[in-house]
Amino acid sequence: MKGTIKKITFCISIALLAIGCQEQEDPYLTWQVYKGDASSSSYSSLTQINKENVNQLEVAWIYRTGDIEENFPRTGIETNPIIVNDILYGASAYIKVFAVDAATGEELWTFDPHEGARVGGVQRGIVYWEEGDDKRILFSAGTWLYALNAETGEPITGFGNRGRVNMNEGLGRDPETISVRATSPGIIYRDLLIMGSAVGEAYASAPGHIRAYNVRTGEMVWIFHTIPEPGEPGFETWETQDEVALGNRGGANNWAGMSLDKERGIVYVPLGSATYDFYGGDRPGKNLYANALLALDAGTGDHIWHYQTVYHDLWDYDLPAPPNLLTVERDNEPVDVVAQITKQGFTFVFDRETGEPIFPIEERSVPPSNLEEAWPVQPFPVKPEPFARYNFTVDEVTDISPEAHDFVLNKIDAYRNEGLFTPHDPDQETIFFPSTSGAGRWGGAAHDPESGILFVNASELVQVSTVHRAEIQPTANNTPYARGQNIYVQHCATCHGLDRNGQPPLFPSVNNLEETSSRQEVASVIESGRGMMPAFPTMSEQEKNAIITYLFEEEETIAEFQNIQGVPELNGESRHIVRVTRRYIQDPDGYPAIKPPWGTLNAIDLNTGEIKWKVPLGTYPELIEKGIPPTGTPSMGGPIVTAGGLVFIGGTEDKQFRAFDKDTGELIWQTTLPAGGFATPSTYMSGGKQYVVIAAGGGRGTEPGDYYVTYSLPND
Repeated sequence: MKGTIKKITFCISIALLAIGCQEQEDPYLTWQVYKGDASSSSYSSLTQINKENVNQLEVAWIYRTGDIEENFPRTGIETNPIIVNDILYGASAYIKVFAVDAATGEELWTFDPHEGARVGGVQRGIVYWEEGDDKRILFSAGTWLYALNAETGEPITGFGNRGRVNMNEGLGRDPETISVRATSPGIIYRDLLIMGSAVGEAYASAPGHIRAYNVRTGEMVWIFHTIPEPGEPGFETWETQDEVALGNRGGANNWAGMSLDKERGIVYVPLGSATYDFYGGDRPGKNLYANALLALDAGTGDHIWHYQTVYHDLWDYDLPAPPNLLTVERDNEPVDVVAQITKQGFTFVFDRETGEPIFPIEERSVPPSNLEEAWPVQPFPVKPEPFARYNFTVDEVTDISPEAHDFVLNKIDAYRNEGLFTPHDPDQETIFFPSTSGAGRWGGAAHDPESGILFVNASELVQVSTVHRAEIQPTANNTPYARGQNIYVQHCATCHGLDRNGQPPLFPSVNNLEETSSRQEVASVIESGRGMMPAFPTMSEQEKNAIITYLFEEEETIAEFQNIQGVPELNGESRHIVRVTRRYIQDPDGYPAIKPPWGTLNAIDLNTGEIKWKVPLGTYPELIEKGIPPTGTPSMGGPIVTAGGLVFIGGTEDKQFRAFDKDTGELIWQTTLPAGGFATPSTYMSGGKQYVVIAAGGGRGTEPGDYYVTYSLPND
């Protein structure tokens, strides 16, 4: 009998050990990395919350970051929090990093890199690294990369200069004249932190080279030049030899984050546009590696392969999100692939090792430019099916009412519109669709590793673009107001418009600022950035005072752009520049010009390249009351998918947080957040319970918030 008991006990022990090992090997049980894991899956194998009980979810705890104040009411949080050892780490709207108990929301520590100053920006995620007792949090704020003790929140003084590294350094430019930030987190490979950056995309912006830092010391270990230097492969794709143009090359940066194949040691890096992102007359050629998906050796930074998704970009069609690494079935064989979504609503799918396309890609002729030499063809994947429309035709004009339809139809008659990749025209306003914000956005896609299904939200907004020209002249004799106007034209008008009316909700109006902001607050935003606006920390006090004078004083009517003289110099020489401004086309009530849906959630089968299902995402309650079916709304942030059969997503203008059936697209749960949840949620286990958390920071034209809202099932 004793022998039998021992044998049973031994078998149980072995079984439990096997389960434990299996759990340790499952990369989808935890949420220790931005978007879930290094493959950017946004997937969890947790099943405690599932289709059958999701409608029982209730608020478990709420953490408030304390960023809402009467004098600084504008907030916005885009952070996808990580959870390590029952501690949740996140960031606030003003980039304060914090740690809270993952089961209760009790604050453990906070670290404010700005020491109380209300400095804006975006931080979509943070990084965790550990070796033995050495546990670190790494994140960026402003132009600095920080390393903190994960248990105390104190800076690690042996990292860089007393806990931080200046990201302006090491790019081959004077660090005092450039501004380099990182809106998305880097990724860990062994003892390296591989970092991208967010740089400006106007004239003379910094280059977006990829760098790897030693996670212990902060020293730069390797750099990959995303804008090739003389003698490097790809340099020939920048055909000009003009010294001013060569010196001003910038952009081609990884602002969206990256993904890592740990076993192969390959990091996949999606890149943005070259500067200036709406005009390339001074950068003829394909412009590698702008708008390319890069596969680099994670240990050395050596180039393995690349694919450029837009040649000689004129539309700011950055690659907007980290790619997804998964396995699909092709010809009854498993193939490890990397799938990259785009602003155009495309999904490019490649073999991870070779870069060979899994589905055919066609190079199709696109409309010529009347402004410069545009590239004559662009790549179009035959499959997967586009997850959003990319042509705005008469048949696609809004139909929510006869009045809205006729209003938009009359407006678009005057615009040039030859479909996707129609260049901006100096003689005619041009339909710009998908808009610069894109169909696919920074939240990216979630994938189910069991089925090979990709889940992605899409927004469909139409813009019209206008081309303006100016000659840059010396500025010494200009008044502060005139100089400020010229600085505004060069740096601000692309987003906020020459009329300063902006493009709400993404780019607010800067008219009548004296009614909403102080000069001090505006100076802080110029210096440090906020939301989608880059920082200008190198702008001199004289220049800052000049632009504030222009924004706050009503001295005269804004001059016609073509007649403006004295735009700030580039390298001390007079030259002509081109500016492209955009505005959204809307019906008389402010709704999008295109026929609904304006926002969707999509399931794409990457085994076949077919759309499995598509549903509207988001509602306008006032339209529902009029009997109009759900139209969807534009959305920010991305989805997550779980083995419990659910797709969770916030991000819509109606402040809803939703769960969909991952197999059918049926909406099976929703709740109202205290502010817009323009972030990607996370899910995790703590104390035997599964939680789902989302940052609700509002902003983007909606009321502000400073919340992290966490849900769980009720206690038994």
